[in-house]
Amino acid sequence: MQTRPLGTTGPQVSALGLGCMGMSALYGHADRTESIATIHAALEAGVTLLDTGDFYGMGHNEMLIGEALRSAPAARREQALTSVKFGALRGPDGAWAGYDGRPAAVKNFASYSLQRLGVDHIDVYRIARVDPDVPIEETVGAIAELVEKGYVRHIGLSEAGAETIRRAAATAPIVDLQIEYSLISRGIEDRILPTTRELGIGITAYGVLSRGLISGHYTQDRQLAAHDFRAHSPRFQGENLQHNLTLVEALRKIAEQKGVSVAQIAIAWVLSRGNDIVPLVGARSRDRLTEALGALDVTLDEADLAAVEDAVPAGAAAGDRYAAAQMAHLDSER
Repeated sequence: MQTRPLGTTGPQVSALGLGCMGMSALYGHADRTESIATIHAALEAGVTLLDTGDFYGMGHNEMLIGEALRSAPAARREQALTSVKFGALRGPDGAWAGYDGRPAAVKNFASYSLQRLGVDHIDVYRIARVDPDVPIEETVGAIAELVEKGYVRHIGLSEAGAETIRRAAATAPIVDLQIEYSLISRGIEDRILPTTRELGIGITAYGVLSRGLISGHYTQDRQLAAHDFRAHSPRFQGENLQHNLTLVEALRKIAEQKGVSVAQIAIAWVLSRGNDIVPLVGARSRDRLTEALGALDVTLDEADLAAVEDAVPAGAAAGDRYAAAQMAHLDSER
């Protein structure tokens, strides 16, 4: 498995990470046995970075990863690096209730995550969204205290804007920014990516297949459950979806010419953006994982990249990546 640095102060990690959210929440039913088998297969293939959030399934995802780690061979378990997001508040009905980045809350969230994961430390810890009511210096400072005590190894950020990134980095070393980045979500390229590169901060890119939209497997007539995130996502609605799937078909022509899948082209494109970017793939089954790992063998030359750019130029997608209420919580969009 290829590796990449997680910023200038973080560890070497696998060139692809596994985002485990879909195994517990937001994308319809997931099979527990297959989810654990997929995590095991990822570790066996050399994937080291496992990403989760303490609010994914209200703790279910962390317990799932903990179970997978306990039942994995010792050598594979020891290579795993946990990346955990915290701070999202939810009600018993699953409703979102804001974010909490207060220092006392940071330490409380970490305590529960350590227990659910069954580990003595978290490798990368980050608030899921910047709390607008708490200075980022206070939130990062609290994580830095956890680092000093050995409960956390490295500090990350998530969906933070350029100014916030600078303030956080002035408080304590930041290894990476987790943020959405794909062929149809390229908002980081103007200000955020130049800032992280100036400061030596890596990128862990989620949504590289835009929640399956540009995987090549999504169809216009797909029926979604009411609790599926995509049932309310602007890019999956009506004319927006129809337009976005035409972009996928244009991408499919390039993939077919190279003898690879649409998903592999999309992931390979993110990989081509720089050695400081680690794509997170949200595979929920071993078949999808195998397909995603195949992207590591796809080489995109200048002609390929030009063809991809022509097929899916920046800003080509219809619809925002989140609904308006959620976009308002994104420091990265301000």
